[in-house]
Amino acid sequence: MNFFDWLARQGDRIGPDPAIVFDDRTITYGEMAGWAVSIARHLREDYGVKRGDRVAYVGLNNPRILVLLFACARLGAIFAPLNTRLAPAEYAFLLEDSDPKVCFADDKFIEMLAEVAPNGCAVTPASTLEGVSGEGDAAVDLSDDAPLLIVYTSGTTGRPKGAVLSHGALRINILNGIAMYGVTARDVTLTTIPLFHGGGLNLLTLPTLHQGGCVVLEEKFDVARTLERIETRRPSLITLVPAQIQALTGAEGWAACDLSSLRLVNTGSSIVPLPLIQALHDRGVPVSQVYGTTETCPTSLCLDPRDAFERIGSCGKPVLHCDVRIVDADGQPSAVGERGEIVVRGPNVMTGYWRNEAATRDALHDGWFRTGDVGYVDEDGYFWVVDRKKGLIISGGENIYSAEVEGVLQNHAAVKAVAVVGKSHRRWGEVPVAFVELHSSASATADDLIACYDGKLSRIKWPKEIHFVDALPRNGMGKILKSDLAALL
Repeated sequence: MNFFDWLARQGDRIGPDPAIVFDDRTITYGEMAGWAVSIARHLREDYGVKRGDRVAYVGLNNPRILVLLFACARLGAIFAPLNTRLAPAEYAFLLEDSDPKVCFADDKFIEMLAEVAPNGCAVTPASTLEGVSGEGDAAVDLSDDAPLLIVYTSGTTGRPKGAVLSHGALRINILNGIAMYGVTARDVTLTTIPLFHGGGLNLLTLPTLHQGGCVVLEEKFDVARTLERIETRRPSLITLVPAQIQALTGAEGWAACDLSSLRLVNTGSSIVPLPLIQALHDRGVPVSQVYGTTETCPTSLCLDPRDAFERIGSCGKPVLHCDVRIVDADGQPSAVGERGEIVVRGPNVMTGYWRNEAATRDALHDGWFRTGDVGYVDEDGYFWVVDRKKGLIISGGENIYSAEVEGVLQNHAAVKAVAVVGKSHRRWGEVPVAFVELHSSASATADDLIACYDGKLSRIKWPKEIHFVDALPRNGMGKILKSDLAALL
């Protein structure tokens, strides 16, 4: 079954109902399905796009990104939405790697992309998709394992890798989201996360459209605008990464904002500081923490909203159509409470990395995807994510998880954000070092922060240096770039 088919059926079934609200524009399900058919014809006739070809996109959130995904599905083509915060050399690599027939882009990217795009890639203003009309051929008949989407990893270490997600993977991820969050046609989802990110596209946006709900799509995240949309558009669901929660809960209008329409805030992307979750719980809004990676589409673990207040900090249990395990260094299941690597298996997992067989072999073992993340399962079967495996610091033979060290400082009133990395040490191999970003109106000394560890962590885990920075380096999704910090050392 082609991934496009369910949108076409929604167009027939609930054609006049609103599918997307963007600024003051409303796009119905009938309009969305018809637009996707027209764009598919445009891609085939004007750019020669056929089954297996790639179509890239560089631009801020816009309904045409979603429609272009369905148009590519209809043709059997592969959609590659790219991060909007990259340098020209990075775009050159991604376009060379994905080798698209055409790259649609916002106007401000056109000149730069035209300079770096490989021969054979037409760089075209995304606005040209607005005027496309006309009927096309029937959707291509495809198997579930046919590739549909290439989502590039954030590239916090080394070159980005393109995770290939199939028609079936996206469909299963939708079913997982519907089951975990109870998505219905009555839901309104506010999407502020970039659609080039698996979380922005797949966590709530596509499940809401699949169920016939309405997606309020924002071009980009803005604190004041988000608070205003919550009050005027009355969303029931929203996904926020930790950096967004911090910005919202610290904003001047937070206390007065009417949150009564929200039945759930979904969060993840990185380990979530507990004070951020508590700030939403204090307003009566349950936070469902989700765990996953680009390679798992992304949902793998999810905290049931009914458990949100009692299991704060846990990522819950495996979603409906997915297996998750904690394994030791030999790949054997770890005991209850024992830390190990998180591995994932299921139809939501990528088929592999685009044109990178070596990385695929390293990541996939007997059907299990090795996430590189560290976690454990408690006696009740709930999963807890401890740290990135790459965040492991081995000091004098002792394993130190950077998230554990960060968590202590994150609770200090003066600290806005913190990142801990390992620094080479002649005697101990590595020692933990903390980079700290303070709130603009706050002050603290290194001694003040070190004192926080007394009685909380063993001395070997205390940071041996505290570096204060004006702002921690982050990627487009707000994740702290620890590789940049490590390079400073």
